[in-house]
Amino acid sequence: MKILVTDGMDKSAIAELKALGHTVDEQFYEEADLIKAIADYNCVVVRSATKVTRAVIEGGKNLKLIIRGGVGTDNIDKVAAKEKGIEVRNTPGASSISVAELVIAMMFGVARALPAATASMKAGKWEKKVFSKRIEIEGKTLGIIGTGRIGAALAKKCKGLGFSKIIGYDAYPEVSRAEGVPMVSLDEVLAKSDYISLHIPASDKPVIGEAEFAKMKDGVVLINCARGGVVDESALLAALNSGKVFGAGIDTWVGEPKPRQDLIDHPNVVCTPHVAAATKEAQGRVGAEVVEIIKEYK
Repeated sequence: MKILVTDGMDKSAIAELKALGHTVDEQFYEEADLIKAIADYNCVVVRSATKVTRAVIEGGKNLKLIIRGGVGTDNIDKVAAKEKGIEVRNTPGASSISVAELVIAMMFGVARALPAATASMKAGKWEKKVFSKRIEIEGKTLGIIGTGRIGAALAKKCKGLGFSKIIGYDAYPEVSRAEGVPMVSLDEVLAKSDYISLHIPASDKPVIGEAEFAKMKDGVVLINCARGGVVDESALLAALNSGKVFGAGIDTWVGEPKPRQDLIDHPNVVCTPHVAAATKEAQGRVGAEVVEIIKEYK
């Protein structure tokens, strides 16, 4: 099989694929160039940067398999792939731990203003009063919106952090993976949570907007390491400015890779450039899952 890896992959996984007799090329292409290049390949492995559009799929005359190294497949036109009989796979279990850990880091980062305090210290300042009135996690309620693999991993890790209660909402509660986490309505999560973390797929419209912010506690902390667009960014900025939202941790954005600067610049926002799953360990697990998918492909 001739395989194109567009957004990078663990070197050991590439070596294993080559040892199995596959040809593997690593090269990122913008869409116009990918449309031309894809014709030579049977399989393409992408992460979040490459968009496998209908035009790309139509250019894949020999394409049989598209693999997303990660959870979400919203950067792949699955309808076009199905029409062409091309299988679309992902690696849903590989990044759960990494994403959950970044969420926890963002919770503490927001609560204690760690990025701002660090920047202040590095600038030679001693602003003890500025950073002495922050908040704790102890005794608070955590609400998890989306209790699949990542939401479940977060719940498991957070049980030892001092939260008094962890509650969850999922559109499909019967398949929730979060053991010991009571499933409640979305409105209840919004009304009762001090910290809210989103772990849901991309949607056509925001799941959290002005109406949802109005239902939240004053001073809530919101974390979005899910997908850009599941939170209305203008509504979030307004809620931050009003104090309704104490602070936010954001890893995924509308308009990536050029997100809105006013949200990034807000003093109570801790932010990263869509790297929740980008740890060395997660990349190794992603590569291993990709190899298994290709081994199993018939």
